Amino acid sequence: MAKLIDADDRGEADGGLSDITGPQKASIVMFAMGEERTARLFGMMDDTEITELSQTMANLGQVDAKTVESLFVMFAKMMSGSGSLVGSFESTERLLTKSIGAERVAQIMEDIRGPAGRTMWDKLGSVNEATLATYLKNEYPQTVAVVLSKLKVEHTARVLGELPEEFAMEVVTRMLAMESVRKDILDGVEQTLRTEFMSNLARTARRDSHEMIAEIFNNFDRSTESRFMTALEERSRDSADRIKALMFTFDDLGKLDPGSVQTLLRGVEKTRLAVALKGASETIRDLFFSNMSERAGKMLREDMEAMGPVRLKEVDEAQMEIVTKAKELAASGEIVISEGGGDDEMIY
Repeated sequence: MAKLIDADDRGEADGGLSDITGPQKASIVMFAMGEERTARLFGMMDDTEITELSQTMANLGQVDAKTVESLFVMFAKMMSGSGSLVGSFESTERLLTKSIGAERVAQIMEDIRGPAGRTMWDKLGSVNEATLATYLKNEYPQTVAVVLSKLKVEHTARVLGELPEEFAMEVVTRMLAMESVRKDILDGVEQTLRTEFMSNLARTARRDSHEMIAEIFNNFDRSTESRFMTALEERSRDSADRIKALMFTFDDLGKLDPGSVQTLLRGVEKTRLAVALKGASETIRDLFFSNMSERAGKMLREDMEAMGPVRLKEVDEAQMEIVTKAKELAASGEIVISEGGGDDEMIY
């Protein structure tokens, strides 16, 4: 298999193999050999080799039969009746499970799936600085210095800002005096982070259940939402109140300032807005009309009158589309949705 991985340096021109890297060639052969033989091969590899090859296998995609055949001919390993194959996360995980323990498989698949990247240091770079600082402040300053030296400087700066000042200065002193770290020490720190910190983080980083239910309720139609909320209030008034506070409804658009309303209007289809406003309160209608030109407002009113009665379900769907658009604009920083507190009050 090592020969396959190194084969990309040989520049084969036949069968389209010159455009395929060594790891990709090895991945194709692994898939084509079948689960049983591939499982035995995985059992002979160390974690680094498995992770490298699994990353390639999971992103391989579809490989045509001609390429598979050319690859096997190239290495004088005849394969009869070979067809196309598809490399995916699921098929790679299934092959791994045949040869190594479930815990190792989960760890390897986390490395190749995760948006944070393959290495532990990449993953730490996506961890909230306050969360990381809470863990690191209980470690030796030298250990913290090693960890922070592996992160991007902007993230390291934020983590240092979250640490107790005296401890942070001790870490900075150690970083100033630090020379190259031996590989075995670095590997030990990485393994500790993986087993003690990242595994605990994965277990505790579950989404707040009230936030999840609030989002679900946001996607109900009006009658279903009312029915579920009434039932929830009867069972748990506290939970119902928390969910109400987390929900964002069409009426909450009344919290938008004029500039944000105008930005939202530019991103909303006028036909959908007309449907949405058919079921809106006068306050929300006035909010939108007051941020339109006189001509645009007149045309919208005429459209609303011309469409006649509209089903409640259609109104709910149109309002949800506009709420979703408002959330997207807020997430990108293009508009501001006030929570109604004192800190959000505008001074003119």
